[in-house]
Amino acid sequence: MPTRSSNPPVKDFCDGAVAETIPIEGDAKRGKARSSSSALTARTDSDSDDRDRRKSEKEVVNPPPQSSGSIRSSNGSTEKTLRGTIPVNQDAMDKMPDRRVFRRSRMRSPWSCSVPMLLATVLSIGLLFVILQSFFSRQLDIKGCRMSYMRPAFAKFSDFDTEHTRFASKYSLYLYREGEIDEDTKVCIWCFAPLLLLSQADIAQVKGVPVLFIPGNAGSYKQVRPIAAEAAQYFHEVVQHDPHALRAGTGSLDFFTVDFNEDITAFHGQTMLDQAEYLNEAVAYILSLYHDPRRSNRDPGLPDPSSVILVGHSMGGIVARTMLTMPNYQSNSINTIITMSAPHARPPVSWDADIVRTYKQINDYWRQAYSQKWANNNPLWHVTLISIAGGGLDTVVPSDYASLSSLVPDTHGFTVFTSSVPTVWTGMDHQAILWCDQFRKIIVRALVDTVDVNRPGQTRPRAERMRVFKKWFLTGMETVAEKTLPQNEPTTLLTLEDNSNSIISEGRQFNLKKFGQSKKPQAHLLPMPPQGTPGGTKFTLLSNQKLDSPGEGGKLEVLFCSVFPLQAGQSAALFSMNMDLSGDSSGSTRLACKNAAVDTIHLPASTRTSKHAFEDKQPFSYLQYDLEDLAEHQFVAVVDKAVDPTPGWVVAEFSDTTNSHIRTDIGLWRLLISGLHLKLPPGRPMMTDVSIPALHSSLLAYKLSISSQACGDETELFTPFLRQYLSEPYESKFFVNVRQANVNLHGMAPFMPPPLRSQSISSGVSLQLWSDSTCNTSMDLSLKVDIAGSLGRLVMRYRTVFAAFPLLVVALVIRKQFRVYDSTGIFMSFTEAMDLCLRQSLPLVLLALSFLAMSLARASSGPARSSPGGLFNWHRNATESAVDFTKNDLLLGSQDSFFWFLVPLFGLISVGVCVLVNYAAISVTYLLSVGYGFVAAKPGWVRNDDRRRATATTFATPSPRRRFLTTVVLLLLVSTLIPYQFAFLVACIVQLSTCTRALRLVRETHSGAHFDFYNYAHSIFLLMLWILPINLPVLVVWVHNLTVNWLTPFSSHHNVLSIMPIVLLVETLTSGKMIPRVSNRCFWVTNTLLFVLALYAAIYGVTYAYHLHHLVNLVSCWFVAIHLSSNTFSLAGLVRMLEGDDADDIQPPADGNHNKKRP
Repeated sequence: MPTRSSNPPVKDFCDGAVAETIPIEGDAKRGKARSSSSALTARTDSDSDDRDRRKSEKEVVNPPPQSSGSIRSSNGSTEKTLRGTIPVNQDAMDKMPDRRVFRRSRMRSPWSCSVPMLLATVLSIGLLFVILQSFFSRQLDIKGCRMSYMRPAFAKFSDFDTEHTRFASKYSLYLYREGEIDEDTKVCIWCFAPLLLLSQADIAQVKGVPVLFIPGNAGSYKQVRPIAAEAAQYFHEVVQHDPHALRAGTGSLDFFTVDFNEDITAFHGQTMLDQAEYLNEAVAYILSLYHDPRRSNRDPGLPDPSSVILVGHSMGGIVARTMLTMPNYQSNSINTIITMSAPHARPPVSWDADIVRTYKQINDYWRQAYSQKWANNNPLWHVTLISIAGGGLDTVVPSDYASLSSLVPDTHGFTVFTSSVPTVWTGMDHQAILWCDQFRKIIVRALVDTVDVNRPGQTRPRAERMRVFKKWFLTGMETVAEKTLPQNEPTTLLTLEDNSNSIISEGRQFNLKKFGQSKKPQAHLLPMPPQGTPGGTKFTLLSNQKLDSPGEGGKLEVLFCSVFPLQAGQSAALFSMNMDLSGDSSGSTRLACKNAAVDTIHLPASTRTSKHAFEDKQPFSYLQYDLEDLAEHQFVAVVDKAVDPTPGWVVAEFSDTTNSHIRTDIGLWRLLISGLHLKLPPGRPMMTDVSIPALHSSLLAYKLSISSQACGDETELFTPFLRQYLSEPYESKFFVNVRQANVNLHGMAPFMPPPLRSQSISSGVSLQLWSDSTCNTSMDLSLKVDIAGSLGRLVMRYRTVFAAFPLLVVALVIRKQFRVYDSTGIFMSFTEAMDLCLRQSLPLVLLALSFLAMSLARASSGPARSSPGGLFNWHRNATESAVDFTKNDLLLGSQDSFFWFLVPLFGLISVGVCVLVNYAAISVTYLLSVGYGFVAAKPGWVRNDDRRRATATTFATPSPRRRFLTTVVLLLLVSTLIPYQFAFLVACIVQLSTCTRALRLVRETHSGAHFDFYNYAHSIFLLMLWILPINLPVLVVWVHNLTVNWLTPFSSHHNVLSIMPIVLLVETLTSGKMIPRVSNRCFWVTNTLLFVLALYAAIYGVTYAYHLHHLVNLVSCWFVAIHLSSNTFSLAGLVRMLEGDDADDIQPPADGNHNKKRP
């Protein structure tokens, strides 16, 4: 068995104190032999376990002060440096109580587990299980997408080569063609079954408006198929047969798509910049196709396109915005961008410095552009940006991140959820948003309506484009929704009998329960109430029938009319429609009317058989106007055009806002404790709007209950249905035939930047309830917080926290280990240090962080402070003062102090996760050490002395020259070919090997020194293990680039200094060398570095996670410096090492035999 001895004392580089280093192997001693004057005698490792470092439990936690004239050795004893005496009675130490021996053994044992740590672990794992169970099974939106079908064919542009772009060998450009529809399907393509196989001899022909599809993270160019196929079918079956649309400039769409070889853009900022550069060159090439008569099949009389419409999915939407910031961007070549499930507000993960920096540059550019006072100074003035989110079903990218409120004013773009889009009314996951049949139809119709082939830009002016997008994507009930009726001219002349009894008295609700009862067309007139009602007045109309446009032959037409006396014979010249309902009466009343069909709002049908809003049924027709919009009119005419009794109903009324709008001022705490209970009276309006400002956080979910609607003997016209909506972003959810509903939202979310326009008062969630008022019964509405369902909301909002908060725990534990080691010489196990942290430092740190979270939330929720001379001097389309867009980046990122408890919650969960990871690492290390023991085992006939010598060579150090050259080669590769993340992965594997060998040595020798080194190496391995997830994404991108095109250079993450200290520390530990103890001033350096690492992980770790690697690198640099403090270094020694002179590696082992160390 190897003997233990101490190296000669070495001067401490901080303040002259003396430190001592004890190597792990007994026969690999360096330096001079021990002085003969020493009173210490050689002892075996088994003896040292019984006699060495006898400290009580009190001495471990509160070590006594050391005198300045002593040497602090790693075994905790004190040796007089002047007299060479030992003030320790070994016989007395042998007679110490067994309790102290057990305490010391438990401190070193990696498997030890205290009761508090066990309870904390069980509780944290239970909480984590409940959170995950809630995420996967509670408050889930229903999937309602219908499948889409297509016959795809792709044309590859092989001539878009290196003459046009430096990325031609990596990326490719394609043109989509729909089989059996597009007549020019003779194009050169790459074909994949079941894609259409076409000839390679012909040239692709362009004929419509160019649209470029940009796939997202690891996306395929073939994802364009559903939308492009619908565009081809819609033009072929509808548009080309509509002369009015063709005269207005509507044309077909040419969908181009890019093959990025499934590049991973979400993890690597440089890849995003490369794609943006390539796409700008692709746009220039696409526009050049329309100038080539051989490639263009367009009408020669039309102007050549000068811009391209962009459609981006996921990170493709961010790349689309990046294009406008690149140096090779061609001005005005992009004016319309539609993104789907794109994280605009912040990067999905912050583990790469490049992507965080790129995001900041992009967002700053867009904000600064829209801060300009004059349009001529705004390079994005002509650009419209629409962001569409899938909602809660998207578990890849949080839909909160799709918000544009901090980037674009509402005059140039907005954010909408698919559950708000008329006739769609369902959430979608990250991929379904591309192929959902009902949604792709809306996308295509919106794009077609924005097209104007008569303009060089190929699209309508920006204001008209925004009007089109609001029409197709918004419900029509938003405050920004524009009504068409006030701008239209009267088109219909309505003639009625003078003695008509169809005028409804003012203040009454009009109800028509069946059409055609009079067996002739009949008009029902509702007179306009007087203006100036306090609170305002609304007109609402709801029907299960379609509202007819002028000239259509349906059942129902709604007109807004004014008295218009005319002479006979003049009506045909002034009005396009003449509706004469006077019959044979000699006297008549003539009304000049506007048709209201253009402002029809579609609502999901709600009957007793309805289950979901997205069901394929004819929707309800709804009209809603403020009385101010109808000031020029005198009547509302509801025309029943049916001549035979047919089923159908219509309800219309004027209602005061004071009766139809209910605002509740209940607070969040009261809502949490007792809930919200409302009773709607029997005489309520058809539509009731309940505003709850306290419901604004996306972290809480609720349960809504509505009592049944009793109509007695009569059949109800429709069952109650509900709209849950937010005004920013535009998120609406519809619940039909509602009794119970899950209410969750994407409102105020963690880490989101503040909006461009500061909002002093949050409007929160509103609940819009439609009920059949003809039943004349009261209804009860109850809303309660769903605590179990709210826990699942934490997963998408705080999933990156679980990569940062555990590092807080690990850093505090390692800090505790070093404090005890520097004081007592015992490097306790990770679990024992965890137990001490749970009793002392960790609760205090979490308490301080909780107070910090409350303080940050209050500061963030306060009014924005003006900044004189700032960039943001908005007038009509901007804020009035500068906005700090980073104020929600810290700690929890919450603007509500209500959620302070999340700090101890995440801390507790992190403790449990760290304990599990620790035991998992120990188990893996143990299994590897057992395997290593079998491989390195000696046969039974080998002498015991040889076995001891074999054990001692477990950490036999390789040649210094070999170690030096290996490290240099690795660092040289980092600086040229491989990213430093690859070197970090290699370092983790090497550190695991070191832990394996150290554990084998512990199992065979049971030496205290070997226990210390194993615990030290294991803690360093755990620290590296928690940094590994931050480095893996970039490593995955690098490996992917190698598989796609290994000649493509990887132009980032080659900083040698970012990995060199970690590599040197790991390389030092491979020699089995224990870190020296540190005293006096330098003791606080270790303590401070690890404490700063812990605080940074908690406060900045989510937003700037990539900095955690560099902080660990800094800590490693300090550890390397401590290691080097016990060694002497000279230039001559370095030269001898490089020349291969290893004379210093030969030293006499303890048994007197002179053996050279194993190379």
